[in-house]
Amino acid sequence: MAAPIEKIRNFCIIAHVDHGKSTLADRFLEVTKAVEERKMKEQALDTMDIERERGITIKSVAVRLNYTAQNGEQYVLNLIDTPGHVDFSYEVSRSLAACEGALLLVDAAQGVEAQTLANAYKAIEQNLEIIPVINKIDLPSADVDSCRRQIEDVIGLDASEAVLASGKEGTGAIEALEAVIQKVPAPNGDRNATLRALIFDAKYDAYRGVVIYIRMMDGRITPGMKVMMMSSGIKYEVVELGFFRPEITPAESLEAGETGYLICNIKTLQNTKIGDTVTDALNPAKEALSGYKEPQSVVFCGMYPAVANDFEELRGALEKLQLNDASFKYAADMSDALGFGFRLGFLGLLHMEIIQERLEREFNLTLVTTVPNVAYRVTKNDGTVLTIENASKMPIPNDIQTIEEPYIEAEIITPTEYLSAVIDLCKKKRGIHVKVDYLDARRCLAIYQMPLSEIVLDFYDKLKSYTRGYGSLEYQIIGFRPGNLVKLDILLNGDPVDALSSIVHRDRAEWVGKQLASKLRKLIPRQQYEVAIQAAIGSRILVRETVSALRKNVTAKCYGGDITRKRKLLEKQKEGKKRMKQVGSVEVPQEAFMALLRVGDEGGEN
Repeated sequence: MAAPIEKIRNFCIIAHVDHGKSTLADRFLEVTKAVEERKMKEQALDTMDIERERGITIKSVAVRLNYTAQNGEQYVLNLIDTPGHVDFSYEVSRSLAACEGALLLVDAAQGVEAQTLANAYKAIEQNLEIIPVINKIDLPSADVDSCRRQIEDVIGLDASEAVLASGKEGTGAIEALEAVIQKVPAPNGDRNATLRALIFDAKYDAYRGVVIYIRMMDGRITPGMKVMMMSSGIKYEVVELGFFRPEITPAESLEAGETGYLICNIKTLQNTKIGDTVTDALNPAKEALSGYKEPQSVVFCGMYPAVANDFEELRGALEKLQLNDASFKYAADMSDALGFGFRLGFLGLLHMEIIQERLEREFNLTLVTTVPNVAYRVTKNDGTVLTIENASKMPIPNDIQTIEEPYIEAEIITPTEYLSAVIDLCKKKRGIHVKVDYLDARRCLAIYQMPLSEIVLDFYDKLKSYTRGYGSLEYQIIGFRPGNLVKLDILLNGDPVDALSSIVHRDRAEWVGKQLASKLRKLIPRQQYEVAIQAAIGSRILVRETVSALRKNVTAKCYGGDITRKRKLLEKQKEGKKRMKQVGSVEVPQEAFMALLRVGDEGGEN
């Protein structure tokens, strides 16, 4: 029996990374006894190994909580725990679309951070009821009054009734749930209307096919019912449905206002689209739900199977993973150096790392990943405009009129004493100063515009290091601007290696080439013949490094005797090596393809 719609609350927890979302969610599970005490563990909703190891949330997770309020009435609370890192903001926006309210968590010691601001604005855009929660009040450095002021001044929310909580100690968990019941509105929805349900996530189960996560907007759904996907018109029969507690728990029906899952024996992954509307096949809805805005990939890289025969396995793994993470894109690709593989687009560098790690762990694949890059817009002399996601596809320099690169506007929140270090870092990254606002006596917000290519590799790490871990970053793409850019080729024995090509600023090309060639000289194992490593722009060679040949001691068997005998053997060896050089290819280990990632920028930037 479904709960009355006025007794349901759908809410999520949003915050900057590491402000205690998952820990507070653990306390909610304990308070509502959703998980037995003996089964309770830290980060209970973070089910992936990577999430638990890194201590971050990657996937949004839904859970149904039965809660008896202090007034004695029974409520059903559907909680969605969301990620905090900038790379997973698409997960957050999808979760917000399935809710009516949000708990905005702010760390009492660190205050409002860049991602707090970004997530709060996303929730305001969706017209959600936002409840401020000041978390970690048990810390010695907690400053609740300062947090209240920042929430009011920076975000513009009334923080006079903000819930004071400590996820670690369990303080404020009940107060937060009471605030949700009092302030978050019950879902809108007509249970007698035609079925409309929003698909907000999905995953692939090897035994049961696709498991769809839905938020019921109108009508009701029961096992055995015929349903239709509105984007494709394909019909299915419902085999099972139910709730998350947090394990999947079958139920007899799902009604408007509720969140749950659906299993319809869907075997083909192409027929499930995140943001699609599920409706009654016999009495379809006239209008689909608005769904989600398509995410825009900003970082691209090539992924190739280490064993060529694994290509089809990699394709299958990407299909299954895309169902669970719709924010990355992929297309088949071919590289002279690495063979058949895929070109992937991501929302950021951490997103790329996580996808690679999930492919290797969950599907037992060994992958070779090329250097990440951004998409450039190239205008040729004949007026043709190309979008270049792979440096090896860049036209020859004589055909290019202009190259434009994507720019971002970065919002950096940092303690005031580190502002000069942050300004220096932004200048090194070709940043254009916009403004600096002082949030309070201790912290300020610096806004800079800079090329996206300068921040995708190591900007976030450097920002953390320059600000002793206190700096935080949020950014959005603001369009393309012309840049003095060139394609830097790496040649091994005169042959360009497409997977090592990159697009760099002309002023830095020689320095980057020198750094990369020197890295490759250490990484490429010595061959039977000399290997020349060169960095070039077009036909102009900038740098050369050499890996000397291995010399087998062919004269070891000559004890004493005439020197001409030894010379004859050495000449014979030289002839053999010359022949090998003509037919042989240089063995390049996987580390070489990631060498660009570790090309530091100390002392080399203008």
